[in-house]
Amino acid sequence: MNIVDYLRVSLIDRCNFRCQYCMPEGAEIDYILQQNLLTNEELLTLLREVFIPVGFTRFRLTGGEPLLRPGLTDLVREIAAFPETRDLAMTTNGFLLAPLAEPLYNAGLRRVNISLDSLDPDTFNQIIGNRGRDRWQQVWEGIRAAHRVGFDPLKLNVVVIPGVNDHEILDLAALTLDRRWHVRFIEFMPIGNGQLFGDRGWVASETLRQQIRDRWGLVESRVTGNGPADVFQIPDAEGTLGFISQMSECFCDRCNRMRLSADGWLRPCLLNETGQIDLKTALRDGASYEDLRNRVRHLLDIKPDINFKQRDAGTSGGYTRTMSQIGG
Repeated sequence: MNIVDYLRVSLIDRCNFRCQYCMPEGAEIDYILQQNLLTNEELLTLLREVFIPVGFTRFRLTGGEPLLRPGLTDLVREIAAFPETRDLAMTTNGFLLAPLAEPLYNAGLRRVNISLDSLDPDTFNQIIGNRGRDRWQQVWEGIRAAHRVGFDPLKLNVVVIPGVNDHEILDLAALTLDRRWHVRFIEFMPIGNGQLFGDRGWVASETLRQQIRDRWGLVESRVTGNGPADVFQIPDAEGTLGFISQMSECFCDRCNRMRLSADGWLRPCLLNETGQIDLKTALRDGASYEDLRNRVRHLLDIKPDINFKQRDAGTSGGYTRTMSQIGG
């Protein structure tokens, strides 16, 4: 059985972008009230007293956009200081990263994933829902700052949107030729946005791999990650190419993660809420740490039976939340 030791921690459900695949135009977003967010102290308590004792040692900070979280650098420093922390990473859109890259690195963050869905500023602005505002350059500066500071691996996440950015696959893959960067192509997921691209659906990872194979060749990489990506490499390239194929290939049998939402719900799966636990309310109501640990252990026990493809499981009236509300 796969060891589940990786916790994705959503710090905030708000974001300064409104990406089409995450918060579709017209979607009604009910943001979490400030008093309903886990405080830094509550989050650190849950990590120290509950998650680490049951075996979690790898943590990824997500959002919304985690760089919007007040006191982020101090929070990173505290998590990195836990003796049991084996890995601490962050996923960000990179817009606010340039001035924060060095402080975060000095606080103990070592890995960062940055969303970069296009190399064309116009296409990029279209995807992030900020038409008329050029935000690509500031994101690029964030990427360069992270590289300069020393984040390694530096990963760039690309959600492949049919008819929007799928023609840029080779240009994005070329970023790995002379840089120790890791570009990850992610199949578009219809979460709260199923009508967004009509009947164009999603582009299968194998189709992308074949394009790259035809241009440069492609070999399996000796570099592997903690997540679901299948990792390849252009021969003699400095970086790698990852393919996350959640739509065309089910990888539930190798899932090693759970998700803690910004308001304290622990969920076993991105799309399946079966068995979810409201840890924040339990903690505020005075539940003992042992009780909370037992609740998490129970969810760990049933996780192997929870399937990613069962999109409506554990919900009422279907799955309607957007990606930003899930925590990515």
